[in-house]
Amino acid sequence: MIIKKVNLDIVIGVTSAIPQTELPEVAFAGKSNVGKSSLINALMNRKSYARTSSQPGKTQTINYYNINDAMFLVDLPGYGYANANQQVKAKWGKMVEKYLKVSKQLHQVFLLIDIRHDPSANDKMMYDWIVANGYHPVIIATKLDKLKRSQIPKHVKAVRTGLGLEKDDILIPVSSQTKQGIPELWETIEQYL
Repeated sequence: MIIKKVNLDIVIGVTSAIPQTELPEVAFAGKSNVGKSSLINALMNRKSYARTSSQPGKTQTINYYNINDAMFLVDLPGYGYANANQQVKAKWGKMVEKYLKVSKQLHQVFLLIDIRHDPSANDKMMYDWIVANGYHPVIIATKLDKLKRSQIPKHVKAVRTGLGLEKDDILIPVSSQTKQGIPELWETIEQYL
């Protein structure tokens, strides 16, 4: 996709109602330090539009990025952030669940997993939870540039096994730094629109 225009159109917090938009939406979920904001910036071809931070857990709202007035990239709050108290985590969880259930334009959920590590209990729980909400998430294995080329197949297999993926489930290794995998990811996104 050629990005001509990007706008952060809608930001909703825990108390906000989920807006019903006119455009198709694809949502991105992932652990707090998995590189979600960096990936969204890479997809939008912007340096720092989605706020990245060295402190995980920065995204505490649902952010709707309008791309070319054709679609929304929806950035969901990161999960598994250790320093957030249980009450805050519960509110984020409810907000995300409400979004998954209420959005009429949500076409696909993309779940980000750090390719360097086996999926955590939180990752597995999120995967199962997305499936339970009626979606079949596409897995994005982030931080590809941190591995040697020879290590990639082993790590891809570990992610597949850790999440219990089927053979035909989509897993796309990407690097926000080198843009490796970004064109394939856009192709996949466009299939759901």
